[in-house]
Amino acid sequence: MLSKNKLLLLLSLLAAFPPLSTDMYLAAIPLLQKAWNQPLAMLNLTLVCFFISYCVFLLFYGPLSDRFGRRPLLLVGIAIFIMGSLLCAISDQVFVLIISRVIQGAGAASASALSMAITKDVYKSHERGRILAYIGVIMALAPMLAPVFGGWVLTRFSWRWIFVIQSIVGLIAWIGVFRMSETLKVPSAMGVFQTAGIYLRLLRNRRYLGFSLMMSLVVLPHFAFIGGSADIYITRFGLSEQVFSYFFALNAASIMAGAFLCTRLLHRIGSRRILTLGFAGIMLGGLGMVAHLFPGPWGLALPMALLSFSFGLSRPPSNNLVLEQVDQYAGAASSLLIFIYFMLGAFAMWLISLEWSDKVHTIGVLGTVVGGFILGIWLFLPGAAAGKPTSGGASR
Repeated sequence: MLSKNKLLLLLSLLAAFPPLSTDMYLAAIPLLQKAWNQPLAMLNLTLVCFFISYCVFLLFYGPLSDRFGRRPLLLVGIAIFIMGSLLCAISDQVFVLIISRVIQGAGAASASALSMAITKDVYKSHERGRILAYIGVIMALAPMLAPVFGGWVLTRFSWRWIFVIQSIVGLIAWIGVFRMSETLKVPSAMGVFQTAGIYLRLLRNRRYLGFSLMMSLVVLPHFAFIGGSADIYITRFGLSEQVFSYFFALNAASIMAGAFLCTRLLHRIGSRRILTLGFAGIMLGGLGMVAHLFPGPWGLALPMALLSFSFGLSRPPSNNLVLEQVDQYAGAASSLLIFIYFMLGAFAMWLISLEWSDKVHTIGVLGTVVGGFILGIWLFLPGAAAGKPTSGGASR
């Protein structure tokens, strides 16, 4: 039985599986390009296929956990993650690494989907937004420290040790889940195939689907940066893997600072104003990149820091707003939300791997367009922004 503080740390670790699985490995991509004589688009498939696998399996873990409980699905999923991590460590060519990353993604999906569902099980609405913000702060340490640690591993050992370390992190999480009590008090009485039909109900819930799509668009510039940052900083600007990790850590620290500020502002100005500030900041960060306000790598790092800060600021209340649109089946609802989120992220990673003449400008355009578009909807559709039914209605 875990205390509330230990449960919060465990949920943060589970939610951090995606950044741990990607950001620690980013600095190795240019190295593997040269070692295996492969283009960036091919190496980026190790990122894209991870997230596609991750997204597909999210749709299974959610409804299965509503039927059989969170704990057994987590134990199975994390075990798959550990196996996939070890297979990545012994890969000797890009195609083997891609397949191993698919297995790793299939296991990682259980962690982040069900960690969000557990917050719905354990915490009431008035405190869930605050808990999600705290998780955002804690899990932001993962993308801040992971590339620094990954760069340190690359300079002293081999890229293979990055995946060995990921398997050890998975083992720690597995032990934590093993000691955790089941949080789902009333399992669904439906069969597995009936439970899968919950997704059809969610897709007919216009408010849930609309908010999910709108709030997930903010990931486009964020994941384009993740997919292109190593190529931009190391190949274009000629930085070392270790220096790249520091620039990437600045981005992660900005997300953490935004999430931390969110915890301080929620009870003062409310979630709607926080979301307005967040969307405006994403747009301004994109404009800063498009305008090339700073020379060299700082032309990406500083505007991206503003964009990432705004992303961290807006993500906890946006997640809570989406989950507020459903009364039950939190596992399936959180799985579908994260599915949309990371499928858009995988698309952004593929997009940035194309032969753009200026990838910094491309990321800036994405930030400007996405931030401006969502901000416009948020400001000019006040009924929808407040979470009220629109003329089209909503089915639950």
